[in-house]
Amino acid sequence: MEIYEAIYGRKSIRSFDETKNVSRELIIKLLEAACQAPSAGNLQPWMFMVVRDAETRTKLAAAAYGQSFVGQAPVVIIVCTNLEIASNGYRVRGTQLYAIQDAAAATENLLLAAYAEGLGSCWVGAFDERSVAEILSLPSHVRPLAMVPLGYHQGGSRKPRKRALSEVAKFL
Repeated sequence: MEIYEAIYGRKSIRSFDETKNVSRELIIKLLEAACQAPSAGNLQPWMFMVVRDAETRTKLAAAAYGQSFVGQAPVVIIVCTNLEIASNGYRVRGTQLYAIQDAAAATENLLLAAYAEGLGSCWVGAFDERSVAEILSLPSHVRPLAMVPLGYHQGGSRKPRKRALSEVAKFL
């Protein structure tokens, strides 16, 4: 798939075919693509928790303020950042900014790769971090930053209108 096709075609999917599984091999391929993201100082502080277990997915949906589609997706990938790694060389700026930027870049790669492979996905940022950390038994230096439910979508969703370039760009 050509890159612009992926960028312009990708949209948030919140309806998944629960009867279709996503193979481990495909998940690995997506995570490898996520790991190709740029990273401050090449520290690569990201970590990915791959959740297939239905009970855990249901708990994650509750932690995402009741967004039930999170639990309905056959796979939920929690994109985390390791704050100990992020602090190396950059200290506070590493943990408060670069760690978040790096995880965001990895998340976008994950979303684009999922789309290229025919999967639907959604970037979920609205969730209770403490609850997610508890559900996944994360150590205190690992911060969950995004949930990405993914699977084969059932269709029916439209891509929302994006703001015009003239609204968001200024050429100096």
